[in-house]
Amino acid sequence: MLRVSFAVRDRNRLSGWGVTAGIDFALTLAAELAGDETARLIQLSLEYDPQPPFDCGSPEGAGPERVATFRRQIQPFYGHRRALTQECAARLRSS
Repeated sequence: MLRVSFAVRDRNRLSGWGVTAGIDFALTLAAELAGDETARLIQLSLEYDPQPPFDCGSPEGAGPERVATFRRQIQPFYGHRRALTQECAARLRSS
């Protein structure tokens, strides 16, 4: 896969551009602000697997420990999403 994207650090500034720069840059910025592990978990949640900047875009690349961490962290959102879905379904049934 041809990848043309860049992230450049100039003192306290980061900039990025290129074909896949949006996601790559966002992951680079997430790593800068919240650490590499957070950026890797974000990449896993997106299932973004072109390799750079981290090799965590698939469960296979992320490894079992990181996948387990991701599942623990995302669990509260599933309950909220389920409740919203049930509320929407109830509204549709009553209309």
